[in-house]
Amino acid sequence: MSDRIALTNMRFQGRHGVSAGEREVAQPFEVDVEVHLDLRPAGITDDLDKTVDYRGVYEICRSVVEGPSRLLIESLAEAIAQKVLDGLVDRGVDEVVVRVRKPEVPLPGQLDHASVEITRRAPRGRS
Repeated sequence: MSDRIALTNMRFQGRHGVSAGEREVAQPFEVDVEVHLDLRPAGITDDLDKTVDYRGVYEICRSVVEGPSRLLIESLAEAIAQKVLDGLVDRGVDEVVVRVRKPEVPLPGQLDHASVEITRRAPRGRS
């Protein structure tokens, strides 16, 4: 599917990281999500019911990042992807791309951010 909706650079505060200090004090996390689906029906009809409401995707991301602590940003990305697919497969979403960035990585040098990107597809027969 070449159509997609993208939410870019959502920012949340979370308590994730390998060290105990990273899980004690909230720090910023940035998330991008792309959901892949056929946007033609919504484009033709101008009907929100034929597409994905951005608010739902945003709330999924917020709930995961602001939720229970995780050690790895890989785990954050996986949880977001699975929740998006589970919540939106009935809307025709068959693939999701999730990027998670951690700008404040405790390393002994300068770094813009650490990031992961994953792509997950809905199991066949679900969409």
